[in-house]
Amino acid sequence: MTPSTIQLTGTALFALAIAHTFSTPWFERQAQRRPRHAGLWHLLGEVEVVFGFWAMVLVVAIFGIEGSARATGYLESLNFTEPMFVFAIMVIAGTRPVLESASRILQALARALPLRGSLGLYLSVLVFGPLLGSFITEPAAMTLSAMILARHCLGRQVSTRLQYATLGVLFVNVSIGGTLTPFAAPPVLMVAGTWGWDSAHMLTHFGWKAAVAVLVNALGAALLFRRELAQLALLADSTAAPTPLALKAIHIAFLVGVVAFSHHPTMFMGLFLFFLGITQAYPHHQDRLILREGLLVAFFLAGLVVLGGQQAWWLQPLLMGMSSQAVFVGAAALTAVTDNAALTYLGSLVDGLSDPFKYALVAGAVTGGGLTIIANAPNPAGVAILRPHFPAQAVNPLGLFAAALAPTLVAAAAFLWL
Repeated sequence: MTPSTIQLTGTALFALAIAHTFSTPWFERQAQRRPRHAGLWHLLGEVEVVFGFWAMVLVVAIFGIEGSARATGYLESLNFTEPMFVFAIMVIAGTRPVLESASRILQALARALPLRGSLGLYLSVLVFGPLLGSFITEPAAMTLSAMILARHCLGRQVSTRLQYATLGVLFVNVSIGGTLTPFAAPPVLMVAGTWGWDSAHMLTHFGWKAAVAVLVNALGAALLFRRELAQLALLADSTAAPTPLALKAIHIAFLVGVVAFSHHPTMFMGLFLFFLGITQAYPHHQDRLILREGLLVAFFLAGLVVLGGQQAWWLQPLLMGMSSQAVFVGAAALTAVTDNAALTYLGSLVDGLSDPFKYALVAGAVTGGGLTIIANAPNPAGVAILRPHFPAQAVNPLGLFAAALAPTLVAAAAFLWL
């Protein structure tokens, strides 16, 4: 097909946004060199702002080329449910009562393992946290896992190698760990209804293979850094007053409610607003809500939706031109430069795909979901939570790619050969 002017503009801006994600350290340096406009340079240095910024440029371009009606119509034709959902689930999952409940369970599992220091907790978080994503959704699993890792491991005096290795394993494991069910991983959700994939299908074709890869990746990272992790004493529970059991149950009920209505923004945003009222009623049982982090991640994902909506003209022919053998590698590679849910959604629009092609498309999309920040919807949430603990408070995209490469190959081997 011949792309329109807007489609070509959208693709050019999408490429600029990807280049921008690799250039955020440059913007941070400009903030130090040019203090007069330091706030603007810091803003452009925020990874979560990148796609939202270039999406705004695209909307302005549409306005200038085709008028306000076309620009407004384009935005209204898009579905922003996922960014809103990720915002709500991040804030709820990041509250003290929910984190306290998850942390106590994981610490109990860690103490059951005959491992020294924080090694047992590290292993438990990287195994059970991502697999929990199959039930509470991947964004919630990413938020819980990242916040526990930040407190017990990455927020302490550890090596940069350990930080990046942990981030790579966490991103890959969360991406594949949501495949035990058909509703928790965005790339699976995009096709499950259309292709008739239920929980039994996901568990037998994807879930058990993903669980094997998650375990291997977590064990590999734990063994590689076993000495460093063994020297980190397991932190005691928070000294804050224990959260009442009833309040924990209420928070978890809100979490479950938002997950249950994840496709109905009117419902889950209503629940979320009610939840905010509960947190204000009992402030002494709350830490700071991660509203800023959640809004930045939602802005990032919304920008990805706006820019991604103009990429179908080249993505779909490229993807559909591949054989079922090549589509696995192609999907994993393309996922690194675009959201994996966008790839599977495009596949769901094509009739007559063979079962091996469908499997390869989804397996490749989730396999490549840890390679970059934009590859999988929960990744920006993990970066927003863990980035303050990295050198210069920035996650190097090349460092993330290198750290995620080995876990990605493990996941690929599991989906291709098991």
